Amino acid sequence: MIRSTLRALAATGIVLASTITAVMAAAPAANAEVICEQYASRTIQNGRYVVQNNRWGASTTQCIDVTTSGFTITQANHNNATNGAPAAYPSVYLGCHYTNCSTGSNLPIQVSQISSATSSINYTFVSGATYNASYDIWLDPQPRTDGQNATEIMIWFNRQGSIQPIGSVVGTTTIGGRTWEVWRGNTGWNVISYVAPSPITSWNFSVLDFINDVRSRGAITNSWYLTSIQAGFEPWIGGTGLAVTSFSASVNGGGNPGGDTQAPSVPGQPTASNVTATGASLAWAASTDNVGVTGYDVLRATGGGTPTVIGTASGTTFNATGLTANTTYTFSVRARDAAGNTSAASAGRTVTTPTGGGNPGTGACTATYRTVNAWSGGFQGEVTVRNNGTSTLNGWTTTWSLPSGSNIGQVWGGRSSVSGSTITVRNETYNGALGANATTTYGFTGTGATPNPSAVTCTSP
Repeated sequence: MIRSTLRALAATGIVLASTITAVMAAAPAANAEVICEQYASRTIQNGRYVVQNNRWGASTTQCIDVTTSGFTITQANHNNATNGAPAAYPSVYLGCHYTNCSTGSNLPIQVSQISSATSSINYTFVSGATYNASYDIWLDPQPRTDGQNATEIMIWFNRQGSIQPIGSVVGTTTIGGRTWEVWRGNTGWNVISYVAPSPITSWNFSVLDFINDVRSRGAITNSWYLTSIQAGFEPWIGGTGLAVTSFSASVNGGGNPGGDTQAPSVPGQPTASNVTATGASLAWAASTDNVGVTGYDVLRATGGGTPTVIGTASGTTFNATGLTANTTYTFSVRARDAAGNTSAASAGRTVTTPTGGGNPGTGACTATYRTVNAWSGGFQGEVTVRNNGTSTLNGWTTTWSLPSGSNIGQVWGGRSSVSGSTITVRNETYNGALGANATTTYGFTGTGATPNPSAVTCTSP
């Protein structure tokens, strides 16, 4: 992308205004055509989108065939070093890019005013080349139609070869039902990258979900502006045959209905299940809001440290990954609404991961609940404890919470203690030692509603 030209210029301390002006010259064309000029661009779909060749990082030849819905790279003689910048960013975009704006777009638009932002993308990938399939979302504190924006969101739909995003890995997150590796860095402006673990050739998704995640990380605020949405490729070596076969994007306003300032209610305290040496499954009670809850930020504190956002969820569950064995974490959640308001954080759930080191199964146990029988006002429950490790587990402890108004009665196969609504059951002397993949079961009776099956956690020494 033309903005990416400044990456190379910034490294030398040179910024040429005349070059930027010349770069933006665009000759609209009514029909598809092959363009090879370094910075040439063409409009498609009556000007709704702009396609640009944008060979900014190399002197090698690059040509693209502009189609009615995207483009295909027909020639790419690139051979850039993979530890440096890419050769180009051929792409198609909605919005404004250094004064070159698509027709009829409502961009720039303030983040607080966005009610929805959706996109659809279809890629064609090739083998034998080094490249990423890059999807860019640009934001700035001002409604800029020219110049360099302050924050770039990059979604890596595919990565081929020994290349990596700017900066370093800061964690993982789940957005749009997919897991992403998150990178963060600065190259004269902030860059937050989301890397798919495997290639994605086609996807319909919410651009706003990524914007909300970046906002939760403190990189932007609701007062910032979305200026453009772009999709294409960054080739280092080769690239002939790569294509964006179709692209669409739509941004709708009305995101702050009536100037709403009411935050959502505080979510319920999360529960933790399937706790292993490297991860845990979280679940919580939903928030309510007058204009609707749009998602949740998941926060984590290590030991007595400060909570930080580790990911976002559109629903009320989240898989926390990247944990360290034999470490205590506290998880909490906060809700976001359609007007951009954020609730206070929920009460924290403290989890201590079992031992296991690099082998997530070693020394870890899980607990699974089921209702054996139920009758008016009561029930019989059963919990199965499993050793997921490769060595003998010596002792286990399960924890779960009863719904409000419920009580526990007789327990067999374990020793129980009660603190408020929290029930802790530890092994008996005869069933604490479990071999690899072995199980044991304890039962109990209770009154009121049955426990949440996903809320039972297990820890071992």
